[in-house]
Amino acid sequence: MRIVVATKNQGKIKEIKELLGDIEGLEILSMIDFDDLKDVEIEENGATFEENAYIKALFVAKKTGLPALADDSGLEVDVLGGRPGVKSARFGGPGLTDGERNEKLLALLKNVPLKDRTARFKCVMVLVVPPDFERYVTYGVCEGVIVDKPRGTFGFGYDPIFYLPKFGKTMAELTTEEKNAMSHRGKALRTMKEIIKEVLFGKSY
Repeated sequence: MRIVVATKNQGKIKEIKELLGDIEGLEILSMIDFDDLKDVEIEENGATFEENAYIKALFVAKKTGLPALADDSGLEVDVLGGRPGVKSARFGGPGLTDGERNEKLLALLKNVPLKDRTARFKCVMVLVVPPDFERYVTYGVCEGVIVDKPRGTFGFGYDPIFYLPKFGKTMAELTTEEKNAMSHRGKALRTMKEIIKEVLFGKSY
């Protein structure tokens, strides 16, 4: 059984393979494994994380004829009214690196004390299964605080500035195993894992 992850983001692909890789008989592919998808940019014009994830999963499922799994996730900072939210990946304009987006966000929070820098990562996972293109949805949330400078070299995106008081570390200071155990994507994926086993294999382990 093959499933296609509707992304070209190597960080996301790695995390998803880590969590789903022990499903017996499941081969996990991504957009970069298909010549007609590896250069495609799917327009994410939805108003919510779920809409964007569904747009991506449906597009890839129709293109490949295979079950497609997509996530849309982002960072919501309370003092910024929930920004960057669904625009997290495009925050600050096109062409910026992760580091430049982090710098842009930190500049907006320059005079905000740590106690008021509460934020959360949100993730919505959507599985679309041909031939009827049925949709299955799971959710994950991880609460934290935005620190004043990047810390850590693991992860990607906003991980270096997203601090987890319970761990005393930023998301980028966690090992892959630690991150998968408590991250927004890890939570959504663990629920999705059970759905994949039931829907694609007709059984639960």
